[in-house]
Amino acid sequence: MLRYIKIKKNGVIILNNQYFIDLLNEYHLQINKMKERLWNEKSDIYISNSEWLIIKIIFKSSPTISNVSKRVNISRQATHKFIKSLETKGLLEIKNIQNNKKEKCVQLTKLGEQCFEQYEVLMEKIEKEICEKIGQDKFEVLIEILKTNCGLEK
Repeated sequence: MLRYIKIKKNGVIILNNQYFIDLLNEYHLQINKMKERLWNEKSDIYISNSEWLIIKIIFKSSPTISNVSKRVNISRQATHKFIKSLETKGLLEIKNIQNNKKEKCVQLTKLGEQCFEQYEVLMEKIEKEICEKIGQDKFEVLIEILKTNCGLEK
């Protein structure tokens, strides 16, 4: 368990020379590593966190590639690269849109849908582990806090 020393600097609590934002980012990175490790233990198909984000957006829909690019926080060029990678892995298909030669849409294949459904089970397992470690009450409070906007733009 990590131990943190609280220091006040200009009215802001700093934990072991880490700001709150750094602490959130550290846990986010740890969770992403855990997701990646657990997925790779059960599957031969490597899927990056950015690819999972794209799969989640596409699941049960057929958005255009430009709509996917707008919803992810990565460049349009990187989005295209990840989509091509997912297509190569057999997880999604790129399709033409009727009466539109410029735009293309993407849709998960059966394999892509199966992978995402397994990913959801994996995410539930990770959330359950976190909940068990910190307790149900704290977990629910944490979710409520993280759901608030805190005055920040989305």
